[in-house]
Amino acid sequence: MASTTCSSTLCAVLALAAAALVTPAAAQAQTTGSIFGFPPPAQPQQAAGGGHPLMTPQALAEAQANFPNCIAALWPLAQAKGVSRRTFERYTAQLQPQMKIMEFMDSQPEFSKPIGAYVNMLVTEWRVKKGREVLERYKPIFEKVEKAFGVDRYAVAAIWGIESTYGDPDGIGRRNVLESVATLSCIGRRQDYFRDEFVATLQILEKGDVPYDHLKGSWAGAFGPTQFMPTSFQRFAVDFDGDGKRNVVDSIPDIIASTANNLKLDGWEFGKAWGYEVDLPQGFDYRNANRTIKRTLGEWNNMGVRRAGGLAYPRPTETAYLLLPAGANGPAFLMMKNFDAILKYNPADAYALAIGHLADRLRGGGAFAQSWPKEERGLSKAERLEIQGRLAQMGYDIGNVDGILGQKTRVAIQDFQVRSGLLPDGYPDVALLQQMRR
Repeated sequence: MASTTCSSTLCAVLALAAAALVTPAAAQAQTTGSIFGFPPPAQPQQAAGGGHPLMTPQALAEAQANFPNCIAALWPLAQAKGVSRRTFERYTAQLQPQMKIMEFMDSQPEFSKPIGAYVNMLVTEWRVKKGREVLERYKPIFEKVEKAFGVDRYAVAAIWGIESTYGDPDGIGRRNVLESVATLSCIGRRQDYFRDEFVATLQILEKGDVPYDHLKGSWAGAFGPTQFMPTSFQRFAVDFDGDGKRNVVDSIPDIIASTANNLKLDGWEFGKAWGYEVDLPQGFDYRNANRTIKRTLGEWNNMGVRRAGGLAYPRPTETAYLLLPAGANGPAFLMMKNFDAILKYNPADAYALAIGHLADRLRGGGAFAQSWPKEERGLSKAERLEIQGRLAQMGYDIGNVDGILGQKTRVAIQDFQVRSGLLPDGYPDVALLQQMRR
């Protein structure tokens, strides 16, 4: 999913992993959907709207009734972006609000798996096998794109595989993109954001880049095998097959090149790794697991942080930060700029780890050296909120109590762990919450 929202199935799998292991950039809301070709587990839903005034039954009913007027009022925004009156009227005349989308927007199932379960679910032997077949089938295109954009073909193929299982319709999504973003532009709690997506979709139709009946995607409007949001399409899509259209739905060259261009403009550095799995020494101070603490690989090595498998760091002067996505009992990683570039595509550690790991597997690499801990479950949103609330009551500055356990919350957890005689790995789990409740 390019930049701000995820694919039609990926978010259902990653939504809670993202909330539990989210980067500071994840203030951008994430969406829910499905990429695996099977529905997410049935779970009890929160009351619609989660208390937001624009999501109450009355507000939704009023917005639904006002939908035609709302769409008509968006004409000046579209006109300012070069959309003709003819295009606007042609594609908006028959629009109907898709109220089912509101259930997706605010249904946060009280269901969570630990990050290791998510990564293992995403990086499968089947996906590795299929990805290698795709790389071979389109080898000349991948070679040309790699040369033109300086982006690792394996990373592009990994995004393609994770986002839509290499173009499976169930992964891409089957909803009319214009209807989806039009609904979200006029109904619900994120109207300002989705109005830009609505206008960007009309721009796509104005220029004829993607045919209207091919513009299908997730409930939030992400479309194509690598799941571009309409505004991300406008920023990153390229015409690589030379037909005058930037078609990230039907043109394999455009799909591959546009995804590479997205990574390039997000800071991808060619020929460099996204990160390294590492072994930590005995007695290691886990307070060094902090995104703001960056050292050269050589400095980490001098601290006893060695690359897994006894391998050397190819470029010891590169800087990296230490990430413990599953705490002290799981794999440890030194993360570099290319990991951050993947995070800009989708700001969830689980997603970025899966992309990086699948890319390595496609290249011929093996499984992680360290096993993921066998946790029974991750934290529910209510439990994450409780952790933040308790930390705030203790006087810690954790920012907003929103269930998103970002950097401030992790640092506060580490300090609480030190004061409680626990290993300060900053990892929020059930045991941590139980300790807080004592």
